[in-house]
Amino acid sequence: MYYHKILVIGGGLAGLRAAIESAPKVDTAIISQVHPVRSHSGAAQGGVNASLANNPAAKDDTWEKHAFDTVKGSDYLADQDAVEFMTKEAGPCIYEIEHWGCPFSRTDDGKIAQRPFGGAGYPRTCYATDKTGMYMLHTLWERSVKLNVPLYEDRIMVDLVVEGDAVRGVICLNMKTGELEQFMAEAVIIASGGSGQIYGRSTNALISTGSAQSTCYRRGVPLKDMEFVQFHPTSLFGTNILMTEGARGEGGYIVNNLGERFMSKYAAKAMELAPRDIVSRSIQTEINEGRGINGQDFVHLDLRHLGREKILERLPGIRDLAINFVDVDPIEKPVPIQPGQHYTMGGIDTDINGATKFKGLYAAGECGCVSVHGANRLGGNSLLDTVVFGKKSGQVAAEYVLGKKAAKEGEGAMNKCLRETRDRIDGMLSRKGTENHSDIRAEMKETMIKKVGIFRDKPLMEEALANVRALKARFANITVQNKGKGYNLDLIRALELEGMLDVAEAIAVGALKREESRGAHSRLDFKERDDVKFLQHTIATYSPKGPVITYSPVKVTKYKPEARRY
Repeated sequence: MYYHKILVIGGGLAGLRAAIESAPKVDTAIISQVHPVRSHSGAAQGGVNASLANNPAAKDDTWEKHAFDTVKGSDYLADQDAVEFMTKEAGPCIYEIEHWGCPFSRTDDGKIAQRPFGGAGYPRTCYATDKTGMYMLHTLWERSVKLNVPLYEDRIMVDLVVEGDAVRGVICLNMKTGELEQFMAEAVIIASGGSGQIYGRSTNALISTGSAQSTCYRRGVPLKDMEFVQFHPTSLFGTNILMTEGARGEGGYIVNNLGERFMSKYAAKAMELAPRDIVSRSIQTEINEGRGINGQDFVHLDLRHLGREKILERLPGIRDLAINFVDVDPIEKPVPIQPGQHYTMGGIDTDINGATKFKGLYAAGECGCVSVHGANRLGGNSLLDTVVFGKKSGQVAAEYVLGKKAAKEGEGAMNKCLRETRDRIDGMLSRKGTENHSDIRAEMKETMIKKVGIFRDKPLMEEALANVRALKARFANITVQNKGKGYNLDLIRALELEGMLDVAEAIAVGALKREESRGAHSRLDFKERDDVKFLQHTIATYSPKGPVITYSPVKVTKYKPEARRY
């Protein structure tokens, strides 16, 4: 049995920042499925928001204006106290990472460069060409190495150990050996990323399955606002690799088969830099109405007018991706794009400190819902979320552990959970069913993208829910063909799928019960936002028969809900 005072589950930006904060004060270790610099945080391209006022067009930018843009962009579902905290902390967090060595792009006078992003009143998105997430990730990884933070990689959290009202640790599958391992702790910080792989056409990495979310969910930790799933307007057609919002921030156009910059019909003022939910719906509407390129399910992202020099300086990664995956050089030709599932606004229900209903259990980053993104996240706020609330959860977890009188409690609970998990996995390996879990996963992804996607209505979502529940029933009859120990991806994918189906069910049920349109949740049968009934968070609590849905109020401080106009 391993023991550390604090365990951080996930080695991406939120996990690394949490560990960096707590490690100097309390024995802290990171558990990660992949090496940290291979975390999905590295796929974030365009930038990170902070009201630094470095751009000439943003000389009077403030954290209050950033907060208002965030709340408005969230369609007023974000908790405003959390938004105010995040936007106040943005500048100090960015300067901190800069001082640790993050190579942000620079203005002519040496300041951190900032570009426009969707839904923002000012160009406040700090960037490092179009590889911001990767540069931030490497910077924080190097910092964790400097602090000698222990890393357990190639481990997957398969169960959460809870005793009474407190967390005691986790059970992990060692991918290399195939053995189950016990990790006891006084506090656990979940920083495992999003659950985008539940959907087809996702920009998310294969490891973004939501399996850690689902593990917590099955142990009684509520999920919040899971129906709010963001689609990025510009993913590469065919592969759905992300084409950063920075491409539009630098002045890129989106055009249909008539050559029209059609955003003038949907957001005449903001155009291509309207919030992501609006741009995604606009693109999908153009495609649905037959104005996709050559009658296909894509439109064009046109960067040619930016010129060779600007593309090579500001968007080199985007150019490489377009050349390598669709054989298009954006200097010469427009790039085929379509909306792709991109981000999970919902997640593990936490307070402003990242704390959950269980003592010692915290969550930060995309896996958590604090909630600063509400019904729609603004581009550039996800990287900010990871470093602000990763830092906060690490600080609060350390304070909790240092304030505890007893340590190494719950050995009995650890052993009981280990037995239960071993029995569950042994049962899965010994089962001789007729179902292939890969087929079930593919059907789930197709169901979610088609029936709980950009546009939603009751009949389609009822079909989706029935399909997901049928897939859960079929899952009980799967066969794991590989019975081996080391790197048994057949078993790992089956374990992931079991949790993904639970999360997909929570998304579908929450979406069905929310009879309004708000942010990324756009219903064709309830087209208006309903602040009387639904200015509240959806709370999903696990039960064997399906999620139990309750609601909690949105925290409103100074920004009263009003119509969103762009």
